[in-house]
Amino acid sequence: MTSLDKPGAATGPRTGGPRRRRVGTGGRRGVPLPLLAPGLVALAFLLLPLVALLVRAPWRSLPQLLTSAEVWQALQLSLVTATAATAVSLVLGVPLAWLLARTEFPGRGLVRALVTLPLVLPPVVGGVALLLALGRNGVVGKWLDSWFGITLPFTTTGVVIAEAFVAMPFLVISVEGTLRAADPRYEEAATTLGASRFTTFRRVTLPLIAPGIAAGAVLAWARALGEFGATITFAGNFPGRTQTMPLAVYLALQNDPEAAIALSLVLLAVSIAVLAGLRDRWLTGTGR
Repeated sequence: MTSLDKPGAATGPRTGGPRRRRVGTGGRRGVPLPLLAPGLVALAFLLLPLVALLVRAPWRSLPQLLTSAEVWQALQLSLVTATAATAVSLVLGVPLAWLLARTEFPGRGLVRALVTLPLVLPPVVGGVALLLALGRNGVVGKWLDSWFGITLPFTTTGVVIAEAFVAMPFLVISVEGTLRAADPRYEEAATTLGASRFTTFRRVTLPLIAPGIAAGAVLAWARALGEFGATITFAGNFPGRTQTMPLAVYLALQNDPEAAIALSLVLLAVSIAVLAGLRDRWLTGTGR
């Protein structure tokens, strides 16, 4: 009996045809130089500023800089406002994502485009738009001021609104994508058993999309923490009231560069932590 007569020799387990050579990492040939060179240049372009920030950081005086009254005040305000903006995004953004993913209505595509508009809109333009809408002479703000005596610009509440405006789309996109990927049969089964739409959403849908909500909330929080343009335009730069960490970095860069570097390192650490926490979802794309 030859090797060709032996069972399974050079044949697949089911088809009986010749086995195909598996293409893996060993089958890869050299990287083309026209792709390697610009790829390495792009990598250096993205990493060089971060490396420079680490190299020029005042490591010896870093604890003293981070515990100074001005830095701690900006850090505390940033954490509070970013958390509040994330809470607003969760309360308003999750229902909006459900409407976009689970309901049919005229103009849904246009609504989705408008929801994602703050992602590409320059933040300063967003701040100007918020002023025109919620300022004392704004479309809605003048009624809030005359009827209820509520003034939103240049207040801590204004910071939360500006941050929520730019951060909520991140949460909506994440939750909507998770809803579209979730199996709707579980919700249909709950409805068939007599559960109302809201009960089904609360008891079935929310547990199903919890990972997407968590990922969107983390992204929204990180985006709110780093917001600059809309905040300074709509809320101003008042220490202790509206001066968040990005605004403090901008101000310190003119007077105290070492403090600006220290605050930048804090924001860099937060960004790395966010990427590390979401690496399975956003980097590998496999969830493994």
